[in-house]
Parts: sequence; C-alpha cells; structure tokens
Amino acid sequence: MPSRLRPLIPLLAAILALPALTGCGTESPSDTQTTPVASEAMPSPGDTSTEAAPTTDSAPDLSGRTIAIDPGHNGGNASHPSEIARQVPDGRGGTKPCNTTGTATASDFPETDFTWAVGKTLAASLREAGAKVIMSRDDNDGVGPCVDERGTFADDADLMVSIHANGSESTSVKGFHVIVADPGDTKKLEDESINLAEDMSAAMADSFTPNKAYGKDAISHRPDLAGLNNASVPAVIVECGEMRNPDEAKAMESKSGQKKYAEALMQGIVDWY
Repeated sequence: MPSRLRPLIPLLAAILALPALTGCGTESPSDTQTTPVASEAMPSPGDTSTEAAPTTDSAPDLSGRTIAIDPGHNGGNASHPSEIARQVPDGRGGTKPCNTTGTATASDFPETDFTWAVGKTLAASLREAGAKVIMSRDDNDGVGPCVDERGTFADDADLMVSIHANGSESTSVKGFHVIVADPGDTKKLEDESINLAEDMSAAMADSFTPNKAYGKDAISHRPDLAGLNNASVPAVIVECGEMRNPDEAKAMESKSGQKKYAEALMQGIVDWY
C-alpha cells in the first residue's frame, strides 16, 4: 500500500463501525418487543409445568347435608326431678331414666349452659356452610327431651353429634373423649359411627387434650347410653373436657373457649363428609 494512504486506514475503520441511520424516532426491532409483566411472565426454557399457583382453602360447603346436634341435658331438668326420673327405652331392650341434670364447674357453671352455648355456635356455623340443622332442644330452660328421643330426633339427619362435658371427681383428670355405641344397631351403622368418632377425635386433638385413659384415640365404646343406642344414623357423644379440672373449666366458661370447642366439632363434621 502506498505510504500516503496509510493515515486514512483508522478513519475508514471508524466510519464502517457506525450503525446505519434509521430515521428520527424510529425504534429498532429489539426496542419494539413488549416486556411481559410479572403476572404474565413467560416460562423458562424446558419448564412444562401447568400447575396453578397454590390457593387458600375454601370455606366448607355443606349444602344438602342435614346434621343433628344434641346439646346435652337442659336447664330446667334440676327443677323437675320426678319428670326426668321416669323410665324410657334404652335401645337395648331395657330402660333408663329420662334424663339427668349434668355436672358443673367448681364455680357452679352448669354443663347444660356449656353444651347449649357450644351447640348454638356450632349450629350457626353449619347453617352458614349451607347445612340444615336439627336441634334436640330449642332452649336452655326447659326439661328433657328424654334420652331415647335424643337418638330418634336425628332419624332424618346424616349424622348426630351429642355435646357433653365430663364430671370426674378428681380435679387432675383432664381431656376430651368421644363415645360410640357398642355394639351398633347394625354392623354398617357401627362402622360409620366409629369413622365419625375417629374424625371427631382427630379434629378435637388439634386444639384440646385427648384423655388417653379411653385409648390412644380417646374413643370409648359403650353399650349403655340410650341416646346412641336409639340413633338410626352415625352418632357420637363428645365429652369435650373435664368440668372440674380448673384449666378446662376456665375454657368452658369463656366465650372464646366455647367458640373454640364449636370450631373443633365443626371440623370433625367436615372431615367426616
């Protein structure tokens, strides 16, 4: 190359490196691509997942279900001793007294007030979930119904839950337990009641102490309870706790504690379905 042209080489290289002019305001092809927003982000290469993002659990839907709730005893039982002492069928060919007064805490908060409060709260939650609710009694100042009726009132329901609290003499005894009829009226009914008891016990154990004296699942099998013996649907009695235990008595006497018991019973019913 002639020596006079050598100074022009750097200038020519700089000119060739310049981008082509495209006109005022014109965007290059790469500038016209829309960047996806976060909610529409494109999957990474090789990602074939089509699963939706996790969602929170929806509220239970019990539409079309019929549930029988039996708040144990009644507020007027104590003032009608002769009426609740009369004999009624026990469902096993014998008889039992119509009803009893129930137990109470050391401060004389009665079992019937506890069961009524929990029963009303539970019934409201069930109705909110779409269920039809049948209650064994309409108030907390009447008498009865008798224990045989506390089984038969549930004949048109899917299941029956009877709400109680225990009254052991020792204040150190603590915990809930669930009772099923043994034997059941039929093998099918007995099995369904045991399934209900297992679901109820598991739901209660999420918030409360199971009384292991009744077994590892705190389930008691008894032949002598007329309410269960006279039931034609899966049925359990839930002894929610010990009213003479100071800690459990405090929970049973409080609105927050009663609500917590009702929530556990609700979960047991939902789990059974």
